[in-house]
Amino acid sequence: MSTAGIAHYGRLNRYLHWGMALLLAWQFTTTSVRVLLSDSALDELLWPTHRPAGFLLMVLVVARGLWALASRASQPPAVSRAARLGHLALYGLMLVVPTLALLRQYGSGRAFEPFGIPLMSGFEGERIEWMVAAGSLLHGELGWLLLALIVGHVTMVFWHRRQGQDVLGRMLVR
Repeated sequence: MSTAGIAHYGRLNRYLHWGMALLLAWQFTTTSVRVLLSDSALDELLWPTHRPAGFLLMVLVVARGLWALASRASQPPAVSRAARLGHLALYGLMLVVPTLALLRQYGSGRAFEPFGIPLMSGFEGERIEWMVAAGSLLHGELGWLLLALIVGHVTMVFWHRRQGQDVLGRMLVR
């Protein structure tokens, strides 16, 4: 099936996109509050949600990626090679950033039970330093790079609109 005539993404793709956008906004809000207002009441309220929301986001990224592969034939084509590479970079970072957080979490030996789901039971003894170091070194830095790519992604939506291509309309829920 040719994708040339497909005007918008399917319903599931659109719901996943906007749900993930909301979760990403939440993640960057909680992180910004943590950086700018650490140890405040707002930080104490928001920060405990960061890890479970990150886990949920990772699950949605995997689901969306699998769905995108399965439904390739019914998706609009990429507007350019740069757009395709930009989307691959976004997906890559949306997988790598939480994976690094999970690596750090496991290496710390602390349990992790997002939404009451026992994902990591934790362990006694010394933490695994290389896991903690890798997660600590790269999770935050790549997270901010992800935010920069997201800002670029949104900017390109408006740039394409000025060029006469309504790429936003392809992702709006109808």
